[in-house]
Amino acid sequence: MKVNESEKKSLSDAIDKLNEGLDVVIQLYNDAEKDKPLIEFELEVIEAIEKAKQTFGEEEITKRINTIIKEIFAFLPKDE
Repeated sequence: MKVNESEKKSLSDAIDKLNEGLDVVIQLYNDAEKDKPLIEFELEVIEAIEKAKQTFGEEEITKRINTIIKEIFAFLPKDE
């Protein structure tokens, strides 16, 4: 492919920008942490939560689960 100086400069600039973008993607990949669940639910519990979400809605179930968990751990000392 034949290119003039202007086109060659444009292609060079485009390659530089692609390399910069690739460097950013590589850095994000390298810095990424494995997504680890806070707690491993049993399959039976997951199925019950999914069924409850379908019945009552995700927001309501999230609110209720959070309330239950807070109550369970209410005995822990408060951070001061």
